[in-house]
Amino acid sequence: MTVRSLAAADSGITTMQTMIDTIGNNVANSNTDGYKQTTAEFSDVLTEQLTPSSAPIPGLASTNPSAIGSGDQLAAITTNFSEGAVVQTGVPSNAAIQGDGFFVVSRSGQNFYTRNGDFQLDKNGILETADGSEVQGWAAGQPTTGPTGPLTIPTGLTIAPQQSSSVSLGGNLPAGAPTTSPVTTTTTLYDSQGNTVPITVTLTPTGTAGQWNMTATDATNTPLLGGGVLVAFGANGQLSTVGGTAVSATAPTTVALTTPSAGTWKAGTAINLSFPAPGTNGAVTQFGGSASFGVTQNGYASGTLESYSIGQGGDITGTFSNGQSQTLGTIALATFTNPGGLADTGNLLYQTSAASGQPQVGAPGSGGRATILGGALEQSNVDLASQLTSLIEAQTDYQADTKVVSTTQTALQALVTNA
Repeated sequence: MTVRSLAAADSGITTMQTMIDTIGNNVANSNTDGYKQTTAEFSDVLTEQLTPSSAPIPGLASTNPSAIGSGDQLAAITTNFSEGAVVQTGVPSNAAIQGDGFFVVSRSGQNFYTRNGDFQLDKNGILETADGSEVQGWAAGQPTTGPTGPLTIPTGLTIAPQQSSSVSLGGNLPAGAPTTSPVTTTTTLYDSQGNTVPITVTLTPTGTAGQWNMTATDATNTPLLGGGVLVAFGANGQLSTVGGTAVSATAPTTVALTTPSAGTWKAGTAINLSFPAPGTNGAVTQFGGSASFGVTQNGYASGTLESYSIGQGGDITGTFSNGQSQTLGTIALATFTNPGGLADTGNLLYQTSAASGQPQVGAPGSGGRATILGGALEQSNVDLASQLTSLIEAQTDYQADTKVVSTTQTALQALVTNA
């Protein structure tokens, strides 16, 4: 009996030490971004059957079995993957997962999984974790159903210029008493090399109500619309015809411009002057009041990467010096049937195991996956209050087990003394 009690108490001391170790690790990582709280779980050790059960017989009731345990043992150390609090950091390379899932990172050709989005760029512009693992995803234009690879945001990245191909008109021409004052606006086009080429669009009243003659010239006053195009408005103030042709009620109406004399233009390409469909946002109108006429176009010069941000769908969007934005890549997320089965390898990284199942990798927000909050980090999900409470319980149990040892020791000494 005394030997059994020593063994049971010894197992209790061992398991309580494991529990204290686990709590100590949680407390130590309570401020570690992306850390997930772990819990030590225990089970009793195989018991010894002292007396078996018996069935009732005439005149005698049944008896229950009697057994005595031999202590406890560690059953498992489980990980709580619930989401921690998210805080804004303002660092563009930081990312926090809002929901279930893991970032996929690679080191020495092997994939790992983490909730810690404290990423940074190395000297080659590769997005990586603090320990040098490369964040995985897809380069711009790659399907998010294909293989993943390292994501790169190279310093000094440039985008090529885009030649202007569409010039859109919008605004209001003054209605009312006949006027002879033309309405003029100027815009800048971009040639194939990104050089600026200014043009001027002028609408001159014809003397007939609701009719204007539209001309366009480049910097050398070379006509780009020949002698001009007649633009007419209906009584409702909406555009009705351009060049004698009725405008579409649903699609823009276009007129081809002659290529300006300045600049370098791609052969076989056209520059279209476009009127939005009547009644749509930005359509050209003729109402009372002053003129508010303007022109926009779709070309731009070359640009250098100035900043980037991470969106909810995992897209890394770069903003360039020419005002353009471009997707640079997409961060991948992995989900597991049993995330609790992942193997902890340290550095806030996990590996797959036979219990976790294989990762289901895809873009954030797709297939029920979580979304990402850029410029933010997920904090530890350790509940300090519950951990300190559990620490008191473990300490009490530990002391109680040592009391069993001392009591057993006293009984053994008495037995030896009286032998």
